[in-house]
Amino acid sequence: LETLFRAHHDRVFRTAHRITGSAADAEDVLQTIFLRLLKSQNTLDLLPNPEAYLSRAAINASLDLMRGRTRSKSVGLEDADAGAIESTTKNPEAEHVDRELQELIREAVARLGTTAADMFVLRYYEGYENHEIAKLLGTSHLVVGVVLHRARTKLRKEIGHYLEQHHK
Repeated sequence: LETLFRAHHDRVFRTAHRITGSAADAEDVLQTIFLRLLKSQNTLDLLPNPEAYLSRAAINASLDLMRGRTRSKSVGLEDADAGAIESTTKNPEAEHVDRELQELIREAVARLGTTAADMFVLRYYEGYENHEIAKLLGTSHLVVGVVLHRARTKLRKEIGHYLEQHHK
């Protein structure tokens, strides 16, 4: 388990951070995943492809965290510092709109069904191609394409009004 942690903890953390938008939440997800593995002592599911298993676990745990929690709008110090560094070229209003949009997208993705959310995160947060997602999730690339199209349509419908107001 220690070898597995050393080999994959960065990827699990990055995946969780991209989904939750919070370093603290990403740490919680990382700990949750490896504590579950420690408690279960059953690593048979990991054997064929530990990277795929842990990526999927990170996505699921992150989405579960977002679905189950009323998120506070506070920002951790490390996140605020990172934001301050990135904000040198944007005005505060544009920065606020970007943060708001990112949060709306995260919330909308969390409301997608499990399969659609998994596929969306793998494609747009992790950068996998459709055929890679199909292999990871044990389905066809055509199914992935259809599910992603429906997910994008649903997200556009949910955040379209916001985009019309703020991105003219």
